[in-house]
Amino acid sequence: MRFRRSVLSTIGSVALVVASLGAVTAATAGPAAANPCGFYETGSDAFYNHCTSDGSRVVIKVEVALAPDYERCVGPGTTWLGPASKIQGAHYAGRLC
Repeated sequence: MRFRRSVLSTIGSVALVVASLGAVTAATAGPAAANPCGFYETGSDAFYNHCTSDGSRVVIKVEVALAPDYERCVGPGTTWLGPASKIQGAHYAGRLC
């Protein structure tokens, strides 16, 4: 009986910690969750969000459906890349511009 109480107590403690972590994550997610860093799509548009605090501009490679891929220089914040039906993805090319 003592072992069972210990196990139940441990399970309850783990559940409390997990629930607490979830609450912290939800509280800190805020506006950043709306526009994640890097490539993302909405229902109809594709974007690249360059998350930085230093004002840098970076080169990204944009992957296009049924057309050649291309590189583009983007500054801090969100840049519209085109319709989601045409843009397949985008990623940091590894250099500044």
